[in-house]
Amino acid sequence: MDAKFGLTAEQREFRASVRSWVDFHFPKGKALQLEKREQTYPVELFEAIGQAGYYGVGIDETYGGSGGSVLDQTVLIRELARNLGGLAWIWGINAFAGAKSIGLYGTEDQKNRFLPDLAAGKLKFAIAVTEPDGGTDVLGAMTSTGRRVPGGWRLDARKTWSTQSSVADYVLLLARTGPPEPKPYSGLTLFLVPGGAAGFSAVPIPKLGMRCLPSCEVFCDDVFAPDELVLGEPGQAWRQLTRTLNVERIILASLALGILDGVLEEATDYVKQRRAFGRPIGQFQILQHYLADIVIDQRATELLVWRAAALASDGLPCEVDANVAKVFAAERAVHAADVGIQIMGGLGYSADTHMQRYWRDARLYPLAPISNEMARNSIAEDLGLPRSF
Repeated sequence: MDAKFGLTAEQREFRASVRSWVDFHFPKGKALQLEKREQTYPVELFEAIGQAGYYGVGIDETYGGSGGSVLDQTVLIRELARNLGGLAWIWGINAFAGAKSIGLYGTEDQKNRFLPDLAAGKLKFAIAVTEPDGGTDVLGAMTSTGRRVPGGWRLDARKTWSTQSSVADYVLLLARTGPPEPKPYSGLTLFLVPGGAAGFSAVPIPKLGMRCLPSCEVFCDDVFAPDELVLGEPGQAWRQLTRTLNVERIILASLALGILDGVLEEATDYVKQRRAFGRPIGQFQILQHYLADIVIDQRATELLVWRAAALASDGLPCEVDANVAKVFAAERAVHAADVGIQIMGGLGYSADTHMQRYWRDARLYPLAPISNEMARNSIAEDLGLPRSF
């Protein structure tokens, strides 16, 4: 299938090397141990990914990266997620909040300043877009503001669900700097806010999954952002974000695909070993059908991810395909993990097994970074239907 439908020989070799690296350095047992360290950032995971050179995937070689397309990035995060589950987002957040955003819209000075250190795993980035009272309604709920002052801007903002912002060196923050005219998305600007800036703070939110990878409330109280830390053109941030957020959805879909891979491995191993009523439970037809359905979902998700990633890699319109891949992958990953718990019975409910970890991590993806309901709205609009919100 690979040779015909999406991956080159070089990409298949890359996938095998990443899988070998993950199995050696972060087997599922180690991932479970990290996840149990609630509110303790997994520094060793971040540093190991950097030492392996994986943060450089997708960053141009001119700036210290190893190059590579969006499809290459999906190969990488899928293999990370097979063992790490949602903790693979420790790579993903840097890939799109930092590398992709700066690579697309940064000035030459910004690229030279940030990209080499990003590629080397020396910088952590986060993104802060969601408003506490807004959720998906980013534009309608926008209260974060930036006002012009000599040499830069003063930011007053409150954001929520900003992953990694409590440990980030820079937070990519969206704020209103001008009137919402002629369109609601007018007058928005992106800032690279230093994590140590005076007036900046980030407070982790207790949550269901990815417990050692903090998601935070972010506060900016009269934070100064110099002009050199404005990303792109002031007032044009929404047009910039839509392109990078499409890539985020594709990468997220591939992470969910990696969870499908991990669920299938765990469930298959279990039914081969567990015995009941005098025989292996893998002999029971209903369990065979459960596993076959997971395989079907895995294969379908794979094709959707490859299609969306190939379009993005070629610079072609990919919004609909990014949404389709994200919606399908998120729902299938949650369903597969839930079925995996059912297959394992009471053991699947134990905090010492991986299946419940996969389920807790995957349960976020129908909600974020865009809800599946809103993604469906966008897909329907592309059919020429009237806007529903």
